[in-house]
Amino acid sequence: MRIAHNVNALGKLKEQGYDVGELRWKSPREFRSFTYNQSGFELDKKSGQTVVSLSKLGDIPIELHRPLPDDVHKSDGSCAAHQKSPISADAIVKEVTLKKEKTGEWFAIFGIEMETAPPVKPPLEQIDAEEVVGIDVGILKYAHDTDGTAVDSLDLSEERDRLEREQRKLSRKEHESNNWENQRQRVAECHLEIKRKRRDFLHKLSNYYAREYELVAVEDLDVKGMLESPRNSRNTASAAWNIFTDMLETKCEREGTHFVKVDPDGTTKACARCGVETDKPLWVREHSCPACGFETDRDANAAWNIRSRGLSKLGVGHSKETPVETALPTGTTPVPAKRVVEAGSPCLKEPPTAASRQG
Repeated sequence: MRIAHNVNALGKLKEQGYDVGELRWKSPREFRSFTYNQSGFELDKKSGQTVVSLSKLGDIPIELHRPLPDDVHKSDGSCAAHQKSPISADAIVKEVTLKKEKTGEWFAIFGIEMETAPPVKPPLEQIDAEEVVGIDVGILKYAHDTDGTAVDSLDLSEERDRLEREQRKLSRKEHESNNWENQRQRVAECHLEIKRKRRDFLHKLSNYYAREYELVAVEDLDVKGMLESPRNSRNTASAAWNIFTDMLETKCEREGTHFVKVDPDGTTKACARCGVETDKPLWVREHSCPACGFETDRDANAAWNIRSRGLSKLGVGHSKETPVETALPTGTTPVPAKRVVEAGSPCLKEPPTAASRQG
């Protein structure tokens, strides 16, 4: 089934003009997952423990990382399990995929079908100006928005140092020996820790913007082209801007928030007040317009341009507001990335300052 699906996907890409090549052969050791489709599995509770019963394998105790819907049924209509959950809709477990991570951990991924009505987005012409935000992403500050909130980039230097140490140890082991396999798992754990911290940070940040605003505008960045540049490619890859925008778009769709991507060309150079473009090297962190005298933070100026372009692209027109003129530190509410990734932390709940709120 997987081969057929992949061949069909390649065929569709080829019809669109892409040079897709052929499927690559994989050895059996590279397959780390298998799927029960429609049947062969059952989710149940036995002796107070949630288990997944798999055909030919037996009962496997599992730990649910989130509550299942109130009424979960198998695809044949029989009840599978009952767990308290805020989701009040009938759900059908369509498939179960068992996946083994490179660290040796096993995960059960449930494909659940639910009947939920999509949220209704507010009409564009009725959106309040204070509910519209433009977001500029970067390296020094991961996100800077038009409300004056600046989120620090995630510091993973300690995790990277540990990863480099473990990789050096792996290089000294005999390939495919027992010691090499144990060390390979330690390296995999380091990679997984970095991945989880980054995704946790991006999930919480994107969730905040999707819930707090009715219209979100971001740049449509060509990250692939940036990675081909010899300068700062490591930090660009670590920032994962495409993953952030994909998460943000998905969450905006879930929350009923309008989402728009705009052309990033010139958002940093153009003045958000008068539109005059001024060249700025990367080390210049302050915007100072020679035409109208508007001064503000470089990223704040870009965020205002993104916001204006987003409104224009959706046909709403430019807002009557003008960006507030501030010095570099004023009107910016810095939020450390550590607060965003802490479990259960109230992500970005500081109210914006009076100087940063517009309208």
